[in-house]
Amino acid sequence: MEKTKKELEKKAQKPGEDALLLHPYYKGKIETMVKCPIRSFDDFAIWYSPGVAAPCKNISNDKLQVFEHTNKGNSVAIVSDGSRVLGLGDIGPEAGLPVMEGKSLLFKYLGGVDAVPLMLDTKDKDEIIRFCKIIAPTFGGINLEDIESPKCFDILSELQQTLPIPVWHDDQQGTALVVIAGLINSAKFVNKKFNKLKISLVGSGAANVALVRLLEKAGMDIKNVVVVDSRGIINLQREDLQENKIKWNIAQQTNKDQLDGGIPESLQGSDVCIALSKPGPDVIKPSWIKNMADNPIIFACANPVPEIWPWDAKTAGAAIIATGRSDFANQVNNSLGFPGLFRGALDVRAQKLTDSMCLAAAYELASYAEEQGLTENKIIPNMNEIEVYAREAAAVGMKAIEEGIAQIRLDKTEIYENALNIITRSRNITKNQMRNKFIKPAP
Repeated sequence: MEKTKKELEKKAQKPGEDALLLHPYYKGKIETMVKCPIRSFDDFAIWYSPGVAAPCKNISNDKLQVFEHTNKGNSVAIVSDGSRVLGLGDIGPEAGLPVMEGKSLLFKYLGGVDAVPLMLDTKDKDEIIRFCKIIAPTFGGINLEDIESPKCFDILSELQQTLPIPVWHDDQQGTALVVIAGLINSAKFVNKKFNKLKISLVGSGAANVALVRLLEKAGMDIKNVVVVDSRGIINLQREDLQENKIKWNIAQQTNKDQLDGGIPESLQGSDVCIALSKPGPDVIKPSWIKNMADNPIIFACANPVPEIWPWDAKTAGAAIIATGRSDFANQVNNSLGFPGLFRGALDVRAQKLTDSMCLAAAYELASYAEEQGLTENKIIPNMNEIEVYAREAAAVGMKAIEEGIAQIRLDKTEIYENALNIITRSRNITKNQMRNKFIKPAP
């Protein structure tokens, strides 16, 4: 078994080794491509001066015409200060850029969305807010990414209230919606009621704070939820929490038995462990899992290394194990959420991204996976299932219409077919570039 564990750990390190080889080889992952025909240099008179003056005047008379004459309606800004990157922490804007380029790649390939990474050399909350407001005329939406808490909550709240385009923080709503989708199906697979689950949330960052909120909106009795931060279980006896409004609110809403201690105490008798904390693999011990309820569910979502290796969790008795990594089964990762969600929001020209829209996406993800047949290694769709993104887009678009925040009214079939066409086109362009070696083969 020890040899097998070493082999598995070595395999788990390979993506990082390959990344160090391939990133310099391609000098990044994205570039700007032309989408209009250039039949001759005479066409520049249409696409640029003097012809471009006509659509400019049209937009000047009616600002909504910008969606007809430009790519604004399919453009998203990925805004980050690099202060809370993956499991790496505050590594700065330059070091965070490879992650945001990767995010752009996923937006395009999975959702057909043109996303631009914008790394900011400031950690000032007000400057980040001001920056987003200034660039808003260019984009159809803004994706906040890898911004440390608690300022990420204030930035999101201010922008959602003041900008007429969808703004969301993927580390909050994106992580929460995918976790909820996986949790719904995990509960079904182990024959437990979703709204009665006893859950330990390891970590108190943006993701788990949003998860508490969305779990309650999804019908969960959050009194059965226990949250653990770096100092231990959050409860009403913690005097250090009273000056932290967010954590004090969690203390008042959760932990009905007022448990005290740390991670092992929070797991005692729990049905579920959802860890969104720091890279492992020794954050969660196998012996702690053995003290959980029957058929425990483990979501160890830290990147690049989960809080516990899946094989160790399995040996300890876990019935379902999910991580945030694509090279393990059950990837509970934001990449299943944001591409389809933004696709749907953009296609109906939604003015906001609400919690209800996030839950609509979560329910659609869960439903799709259940239709395919649930197993211990398949409680959530894979990224290669193209249809799931189109279905997610349709669910989100319809929820936006229902809530009265969509500027375009379409039926569900129209949203689905439009999304599927755009996503298929994006994938086919990439395949064609590879086939014709415009994207050079990997070494």
